Amino acid sequence: MHIKTNDTVIVLSGRDKGKQGKVLSVNPKAKKAIVEGVSVAKRHTKPRREGEPGGIISKETPIYASKLMRVCPKCDEPTKPAHNFKADGKKVRVCKKCGAEI
Repeated sequence: MHIKTNDTVIVLSGRDKGKQGKVLSVNPKAKKAIVEGVSVAKRHTKPRREGEPGGIISKETPIYASKLMRVCPKCDEPTKPAHNFKADGKKVRVCKKCGAEI
């Protein structure tokens, strides 16, 4: 997958199109990611124990990774990351637009 945890991403399609957020978790098997502040669902919960809060709780739901694009921290543009190799043979992600290491 081209998305990893703690990446900043922008939503390309759907009801949250144009929103930016930080990736909280990734599920490569399902090809989905949970993004902070995107695809929020409300859930009505009842307090189960004493002192536990009840009411309407907002929770982020998974969104398909194909609807997300990585935002470069240097040029602040949405871009697909390219891959380059350093001199020591380590593979790194690079911004296709500005060339900065991600």
